[in-house]
Amino acid sequence: MTVRKGKGKPAAPPQQQGMTIEQAIATAYGHWNAGQAAQAEHLCRQVLAVWPEHPDALHLLGLLAHGFGNRPAALDYLRRASASPRAPALFHSNLAEMLRQSGLHQEAEAAGRRAVALDNRSAAAWGNLGIILQESGKLEESLDCLLKVRGLSPDSPETRNNLANTYKRLGRLNEAQAEYEAAIRLNPSYSEAHSNLANLLNDLGRLDEALTLARRAIELNPRNADAYLNAAAIAQSRKRPDEASRWINNILSFAPEHPGALMALAKAQREDENHAAALQAARRAVAAVPQSGEAHEILGLVLQSMNRSDEAMAEYRQAASLPMPKPESPLEKTAILLLELGRGAEALTAFDAALARNPRAASVWFNRAEAKKFTDGDVDIAAMEQLLAEADGTGISRDDRLCLLFALGKACLDAGADARAFACFAEANRLKRGTIEYDAAAVDQWLTSIAATFSPARLARLAGRGDPSELPVFIVGMPRSGTTLVEQILASHPQVHGAGELRLIQSMVERITGPDGMPQGFPQLIEATAPEDLPKLAGYYLERVAALAPGKARVVDKMPANFLYAGFIHALLPRARIIHCRRDPVDTCLSCYTKNFSGEQKFAYDLAELGRFYKGYERLTGHWASVLPAERYTEVSYEAVVADHEGEARRLIAFCGLEWDPACLAFHQLERPVRTASVSQVRQPIYKGSVGRWRRYAKHLGPLLAGLEPAEPA
Repeated sequence: MTVRKGKGKPAAPPQQQGMTIEQAIATAYGHWNAGQAAQAEHLCRQVLAVWPEHPDALHLLGLLAHGFGNRPAALDYLRRASASPRAPALFHSNLAEMLRQSGLHQEAEAAGRRAVALDNRSAAAWGNLGIILQESGKLEESLDCLLKVRGLSPDSPETRNNLANTYKRLGRLNEAQAEYEAAIRLNPSYSEAHSNLANLLNDLGRLDEALTLARRAIELNPRNADAYLNAAAIAQSRKRPDEASRWINNILSFAPEHPGALMALAKAQREDENHAAALQAARRAVAAVPQSGEAHEILGLVLQSMNRSDEAMAEYRQAASLPMPKPESPLEKTAILLLELGRGAEALTAFDAALARNPRAASVWFNRAEAKKFTDGDVDIAAMEQLLAEADGTGISRDDRLCLLFALGKACLDAGADARAFACFAEANRLKRGTIEYDAAAVDQWLTSIAATFSPARLARLAGRGDPSELPVFIVGMPRSGTTLVEQILASHPQVHGAGELRLIQSMVERITGPDGMPQGFPQLIEATAPEDLPKLAGYYLERVAALAPGKARVVDKMPANFLYAGFIHALLPRARIIHCRRDPVDTCLSCYTKNFSGEQKFAYDLAELGRFYKGYERLTGHWASVLPAERYTEVSYEAVVADHEGEARRLIAFCGLEWDPACLAFHQLERPVRTASVSQVRQPIYKGSVGRWRRYAKHLGPLLAGLEPAEPA
C-alpha cells in the first residue's frame, strides 16, 4: 500500500496560509494524534516543498507510511529524518524499531544505540534497543537494557512483558513467569502477555493452562498472530498436526505472507512428508524476511529432509551469519546434518561452536551426547550436572530438562556410572511420561483388535485388489531393534534407495474418512474402505515414493511403527516386501528407555508399560507371520545379522528379488544421510557389543523384566 496522497489542487506553502514552518509541523502532528492522517500528510508535503529534507516532516511521514503498512517508504523517511544532525533520540529509536521489524537487526542495533546515547533516560529508546538485542541473541545485554526500562517505568505492562521475553530466552523461567503475570495484572486485556505466558507454560508441559491462555489472547485480539502460533505449538506438543495446521491457517487467512506463519506451515508440512509444499512455504518466508536467520534455518531443514545436503548447509551458514534469538541453533543444525552424513569429527566441532555461542543450550548437549563416547572424569559430565543444578534455582523448560537428563544419563552410562545413569533416565522418563496420555490396557485391546480385524478371511477377500508394484520394501519392528542396520545393508545395493522413516502410511491412515467425513481410526477404517478404493490409495503412496528415487528397482520405507499396519500394507500393495526386524526383547526395551524419542513412542517412558507393550507387539507380529505369505513377509534377527552378516544379507537381498552385490557387506561405507537414533552405529562395521547388553543393568530393570517374562529371552 502506498502513502495516501492529498486531493485537489496543490495547496499554497505554509507561509502563504499564515503559518510558519514550526506551526505547520505542530499542526501536522496534531492532525496525526487526532487520527486525521490525510491532513497531517498534506501539511508535511507542503513543508517539504519549502524545506526538502525537514527532519520533523520526514519523521511524521515515516510514521504515516508505517500506519498505512508501507514499510519500505517508512524506512526511507525515517532514515532521512535520522540523518539530520539535530535528529532527537526519538527519531533514532523509531528508526531502530522499523529496522527491527524489517529484519535488519545490525542497522537497528546501531540506531538504537544512537538513541540511548542521545537520551539516557528514554524508556522507549532503552526498550527498543533491548528488544533488538533480544532478537539478535545478545541476551545479557538485552536484560541490562530492559531492567533499566523497568526502573524507569515499573508500571508499564509492555515493559514487564518485554523483560519476561528475555528472561525466558535466558532460561530463567521462574522470573519470566513472574514478569508475564505482572504484565497481565497491570493490564488484564493485554493479549500479547497472555500469548507469551501460554508459550512459557507449553514449554513447562502445562498444556491445558497454556491453551486456555492462548485462546484468551485470541479473544482479546483476533489478529494476534503469535497467539495462533502458540496454540499451534501446543497442538504439536500433543501430536495433533491437523489441529496445528488449523491454527496456522487462521493467520494466513488475514495475513497471507506472515513470516512466522509461513515458517510454522513449512515445519508442519515437512513433518507430514509434504516436502514440495514445505519448500514453497519456506521460500516464501525467506522472501518475506530475507535477513531472518530463522527463515533461512527453516529452509535448511526442509532441504535437509529432501536430501539436498549442500543447499541445506548453505542455508545454515547464512542463518548463522544473521542475528537470531537462538544464535547456536544453525550451528547445531549443521552438526546434526554432518552427523547424518557420517562426518562425525566435523559434527563434534560444530556442536562445540554452538556451545561456544550458548553454553546453556540443552538441545545441543543432548544431540552432542549422541555423537560422543564419554569416559570416567569427563569434564562434560560435570558441566551438565552443573547446568541441572543451576536450573533448579532459575526454572527450566520441561524439554530442556529432559534433554539434559537424557544426555547426562547416556554420558554416565558410557563412563560406567550406572547408578547415576539410571537415576537420570528414571527422572527423565517420569517427566516425559507425565506429558503423555497413554492407557496401556486400551493399547493392549487395540493391538488385539488389529489382529482380529485383519483375519485370514478378510485378507483373502482383499487379495489381489491393490496395486501390483514391487517397488516398496517396508522395514518394520520395535524401535531400536536393528531396523536402521537392515536398511543400510539394503541401501548399499545399487538398485535400492533407502528413503528413511516415512510417515506416508500413517498419514494415509489418519486421512481415511467415512461417509460422514470423519476420520475412521484404525483398524476400523478397513470396514469403510471398499476393495475398489485400494488401488487409488496405493497410487497415492507409490506416487510419492517413486519420486524419491527415479530409476531404482526398490525403495525402502523404514518406519518401525508400520508393524501396526502390515495387513493394511499387504492389502494395498500385495507384491511389496515387508521385513520384520527382531532383537532380544530386553535389549530392545532397554535401548528404548534410554532414548528421548522425537516421535510418538508413548509406550517407552515407563518400564512396566514398556514390557507390556512389547508383549502386545509380539502377539501382533506373530499374527502377521501366520497370515501373510512368506514370499512377502519375512523376519530377521539382529543377533543373526551380527553373527552371520553375509549370510543374512544375501538372504534379504534374495527376498527383495535382487541379484547379490558385494557392496552390501560394506554398508558402513555407504554415503547417504541417516536420520535415526542409530546414526553413529550404522557408520561402523558389525560389532557384538550390543548383544546381551541388558544383563549388566539387570538390577535397574525389575519392572521391565517382570513384565516381559521370561527374563531370559531366547
